Amino acid sequence: MDPLQLGREILQKTKALGAEEATVVVSTSTEVSLMRRAGKLEQATQASSLGASLSLLVDDRYSVHSTSDLRPDAIDAFLARAMSATRVLEPEAERRQPPLELCGRYTSEAVLDRFDPTWQDTTAEQRRELAERLEACIDALPTRDQVLSATIYTGDSIGETARVLSNGFENVSRGTGFGYGAEMTLLEPGGRRPEGSSYYSATHAADLPPPERIAEESWKRAAERLNSGPAPSGRYPMLLQNSSVGRILGVLGGPLAGSELHQGRSFLAGKKGTRIAAEGLTILDDPTIPRGLGSRPFDSDGLYAKPFSVIEAGVLENYYINVYYGRKLGMAPTTGGRSNWVVTPGTRSVKDITQELDRCIVVTGFLGGNSNGLTGDFSFGVQGLLLERGEVVKHLSEMNVSGNIGDLLMSFTEAADDVWKWSGLRSASLLFDGVQFSGT
Repeated sequence: MDPLQLGREILQKTKALGAEEATVVVSTSTEVSLMRRAGKLEQATQASSLGASLSLLVDDRYSVHSTSDLRPDAIDAFLARAMSATRVLEPEAERRQPPLELCGRYTSEAVLDRFDPTWQDTTAEQRRELAERLEACIDALPTRDQVLSATIYTGDSIGETARVLSNGFENVSRGTGFGYGAEMTLLEPGGRRPEGSSYYSATHAADLPPPERIAEESWKRAAERLNSGPAPSGRYPMLLQNSSVGRILGVLGGPLAGSELHQGRSFLAGKKGTRIAAEGLTILDDPTIPRGLGSRPFDSDGLYAKPFSVIEAGVLENYYINVYYGRKLGMAPTTGGRSNWVVTPGTRSVKDITQELDRCIVVTGFLGGNSNGLTGDFSFGVQGLLLERGEVVKHLSEMNVSGNIGDLLMSFTEAADDVWKWSGLRSASLLFDGVQFSGT
């Protein structure tokens, strides 16, 4: 099946039925995963999907539909039902597509390099060997006798998407994904079972770290939970570990969205062009990073996916405004959602930063919690380390970090130089001053 040709055919049929505008997206994907434990393969799965989604505008009425039955007769019936259902809705002219001149690729698929051709040659035997290699690295750890159990995960995927709009824009994109990791449970006197894990993902298999690193990291993170407990409540400098930054900065995702601005649920409403963070904090949204997990040639509206500043030297520069909410709010569209967030790194190592602090808490992970996009308030359970002059003095658990994201951003002090590259948020570890922790 040619996804682009099928998308064109569906679009022609919707126009023949009387649709004013339509967007057709046809997607295919295949995912393979393995799980090993105790020297045995516990689970092996392969899942393939094929489907189409359809956005319709009929007499200024808008609706979205999807189907996985792409037989010609089934598609005809699907379109007839979709058209009938759309006609009973309330008019919503703001849903019209953007002008064609705003749509297209800002950069080529070759530049984005999101497709790894080695995926097509990967065999079941190679997948099994990768999982076994990682398990062997864990078994070779000098601390293996303290490991109660270890679970190995590996997975890879391929996907292709064709997008056809009635305004004349059409395109096909495809990408691959690879990931693997381990989760480990340790023995601890008293019956506790501390756990730790390490997992990496990338668009190309060659960008993944070696299994030895994953084995060592999963052990280290589990060992950091041994004999853990709360520290005294109070305000501490907080160093967010690079791989955990997304949990805090992710609080900004909702308040930056056009939907939340329109519905009056954002504490950032009316703050564009004003300082919302310390001067040292800059966040760039960059969909053009080669092999980036959030890279894309265009967004969900078909708009050119271009880099833009979200926060520049502490000043809020842009919201996430799609075409629909741009019309609702009377604002020019930027894009409907995040691509890759890039936080400008610093020049010093984590060790250099923490050695200068009498005490600080390094947050290595989060355990539940919530945030309020209207007020900016948040509260999260955390795990981590208490450091004095750079030395670990206590493993932490059963603690919460709380406050207001606006106040936290203003307390930003410094970024380290250890940029985490295996995420859609590329950030080094970040230091904040005077953060409230609840413990004993």
